[in-house]
Amino acid sequence: MKAARMLLECLQANGVQYVFGIPAGSVNAIFNELYDMPEITPIVSKHEGAASYMAAAYAKYTNGLSVAIGCSGPGATNLVTGAANAMREHLPVLFITGAVPVNTQGLNASQELDVAPIFAPVTKYSVLVNDANELQDELMKAMEIALSGVPGPVHIAIPIDVQHEMIEVKNHSYIVAKQQHVPDSEGIERVAKQLAERNSGIIFVGQGARNSVNAVMELAEMLDWPIVTTPQAKGYIPQNHSLVKGVFGFAGHAKASELIAEGEGDVLLVLGSSLGETATNNYNGNLAKDRYVIQFDYDETVFNRKYPVDEPVLGDIDVCLPMLVEKLKDLGFTRKAHELIEVDNQLENPDEFNTRNVFAKIQAAVPASTRYTIDIGEFMSYVIHTMKVYDTDTYNINVHFGAMGTGIGSAIGSKLADPERPVVCITGDGCFFMHGMEILTAKEYNLPILFVVMNNARLGMVYHGHSLQFKRTHPTFEQEAVDISAMAAAMNIPSVRVEKLEDLTEEVLQDLMNNNGPALLEVALVDPNIPPMGDRVKFLSSFGK
Repeated sequence: MKAARMLLECLQANGVQYVFGIPAGSVNAIFNELYDMPEITPIVSKHEGAASYMAAAYAKYTNGLSVAIGCSGPGATNLVTGAANAMREHLPVLFITGAVPVNTQGLNASQELDVAPIFAPVTKYSVLVNDANELQDELMKAMEIALSGVPGPVHIAIPIDVQHEMIEVKNHSYIVAKQQHVPDSEGIERVAKQLAERNSGIIFVGQGARNSVNAVMELAEMLDWPIVTTPQAKGYIPQNHSLVKGVFGFAGHAKASELIAEGEGDVLLVLGSSLGETATNNYNGNLAKDRYVIQFDYDETVFNRKYPVDEPVLGDIDVCLPMLVEKLKDLGFTRKAHELIEVDNQLENPDEFNTRNVFAKIQAAVPASTRYTIDIGEFMSYVIHTMKVYDTDTYNINVHFGAMGTGIGSAIGSKLADPERPVVCITGDGCFFMHGMEILTAKEYNLPILFVVMNNARLGMVYHGHSLQFKRTHPTFEQEAVDISAMAAAMNIPSVRVEKLEDLTEEVLQDLMNNNGPALLEVALVDPNIPPMGDRVKFLSSFGK
């Protein structure tokens, strides 16, 4: 069997349905084999970086392995940022790159670059395979590493000639088993006893709890403890539950901050958060002050990283929490009834053309189950602070690594992973000019995604950040306004440009949502209000004094 064919059959056996990337000479054998393998669809993007964000979102929402592919040299380096993003988000993405033929390595061949060492710091495993007979073992090893322990990206570089070689397929199974990280039962029992002995606490929910929302709610209702989420975990839990107090951290809510600052709760129960900068409001000391800290995570390196942890529990959250719930039941805890509360949709100055009101109008017109993939920009802080949570797992906010343009690729990966769920991408003109041509990718694969472009003709977060920190901005932060809806129209993509709030009607939004492919809503708005990002500015302002 040809090595390239073996690779694809191995991927198919492990549930891979799509490969995201761009064909090129150094990966031509792989793409050639795809002609005869309709089970795997190549999603050909406009830039390898965007393909890596698609693959990351696909891995996130399928809870499985995904694949991004690029050529040797520049295609590979274009994927590196996506690998760093996947590493930060703990997503099992297999990055496959081509490489020059073995006998030309070191001879300045076209697009030659030894990328295995470049990928090494941003993946769990990176290797160049120069022997075709080792490819199957290396591929299986890489996939197992990607899925085991703390999930994360891996990378394999395969020379052109190695892809074309005929190899003997080994007898062992193609399938890699994903193993759950089971916690120590004695640790779970100690935590249960601590919770039973203490009168009050706060449940601090991070992105690691995404697949455990029901267990989180059962635990919260048994303890009768309030819940705050990190910005990354916004959207996991509908806010109409009386125990949900909102977001703590970057662009978070006053109610959550007051809960932390005023010392309520004897215990801080951390579920799936590494307690990084954006989650902790710039490492706020009040978070763990005078509290018994219990932290659940599958990554042991997060324990005691910044905050002292009294009881660390190592294991997958979706395994840990059911075990903890059962232990609490043994101690006599029962689930208490909690009423649902009405979500406050009252707007301050509802007729003002501002970002807050634009998002409120959009949200009122689209289904409650809509998933929003959020890019990086000043609008992101409004999303975190003002947009509502009506259904579970409704926001993809990549604030950790913070790469501009991730929201655009994530929308495509999310839609492919979960086709029945409506998807709205909220991006800015700065992000759109980086990866906006992926709207053509959505068109070519008939993906009904609404791309909302907040166009203020400037790098908004940079503009406001400098204004607040330095009391001035550089003129290059702003630019000549471009009609982005006209760009979409030139690509035969339905588009609307709104320049005042009354133009943003429910009819307009419904028309844009009901297409067999993507649509674009351009909101031409220079919002004079300061975004809810002051704590971030305070943190940056602490330097250079």
